[in-house]
Amino acid sequence: MGSGGSGSGAGTFLKVIAMNIDVLAGPLVSLAYPLYASIRAIETKSVVDDQQWLTYWILYSMITLFELTFAKVIEWIPIWSYAKLIVTCWLVIPYFSGAAYVYQHYVRPFYQNPKTVNIWYVPRKKDVFSKPDDILTAAEKYIEENGPEAFEQIIHRSAGDRAASSSSGSFFFSGEDYRY
Repeated sequence: MGSGGSGSGAGTFLKVIAMNIDVLAGPLVSLAYPLYASIRAIETKSVVDDQQWLTYWILYSMITLFELTFAKVIEWIPIWSYAKLIVTCWLVIPYFSGAAYVYQHYVRPFYQNPKTVNIWYVPRKKDVFSKPDDILTAAEKYIEENGPEAFEQIIHRSAGDRAASSSSGSFFFSGEDYRY
């Protein structure tokens, strides 16, 4: 009667811990240790540890926002919590310095070579001369085919049209397809 009770209880306890390691270790790895290390980093004069922990908190925020946004999808991925724990360990453990790696290879190059992203896309009327490079290429091609004199005539004719339109009371704004 008593022979299987204590052994199976410890085995069951270890099994429960192993099955829930992500729940138990997650807050320690992702919050407690980084909080402690961040406070220590503030108290040192080193820029390296500040960079490591600021980058970590940025990445942690991004992961959290991702989880909040895609919670319904993530709940269908059974290994998500374990994968997150492994990635968090890689970001946090000083031996790996994963957060510093991400900063050096992804965040820093992005900010050194900023690319503007226009989230308010409003399609404009497409014309032949939509880009400055296209205008130069078209002008060079026109000069090559018709000569510089023909090109100068077009420029003078265009300047005359603008002067006439501004004196008639309407205004022309360059770069736009509208007259006011």
